[in-house]
Amino acid sequence: MCQGVRIPGTVPGILTPWHTPATRFLTPCRTPPPVTVSPVEERRQHPPGRRALDEAGDATRRTRLANERTYLAWWRTGLTSLAVGLGAGKLVPGITNNTDSWGYQIVGAGFALLGMACIGYAFRRQAAVEEAIESGRYAPPDARITLALTLVGLVLGLATVLLIASGD
Repeated sequence: MCQGVRIPGTVPGILTPWHTPATRFLTPCRTPPPVTVSPVEERRQHPPGRRALDEAGDATRRTRLANERTYLAWWRTGLTSLAVGLGAGKLVPGITNNTDSWGYQIVGAGFALLGMACIGYAFRRQAAVEEAIESGRYAPPDARITLALTLVGLVLGLATVLLIASGD
């Protein structure tokens, strides 16, 4: 007959699934049933953020995904600017039946050029960040390009406001 032996690491009074209420201690002659854990149960036992991961590899993966999202954001900005250029340069003069539409066409062309610049800079920036990730450094955005894009956007915005206010 087996003696009730307390196994180190167990707490008296805490029952495991294969204990009966009468057996508060583990006995060496009784083996637990084999444990099979489903993938869903394993995810419950080890919630996200608690799994053992390669921290450096995971940080690189997250940085690359962030770079991809930023690249796509530049594209969205560029496509939106192209759409605004089409609207300002072609649709608004057509809707208003205005014969003097040169102002709208200039603003529309400006927005289209701004959109193309955003898409072009997106490619350049994405490549620079990828290269920086590979070499383990940081690639700051080119301050001259971001300043130029900002100023062009402000000038085009002001021109749009003036066109709307003039009533032409």
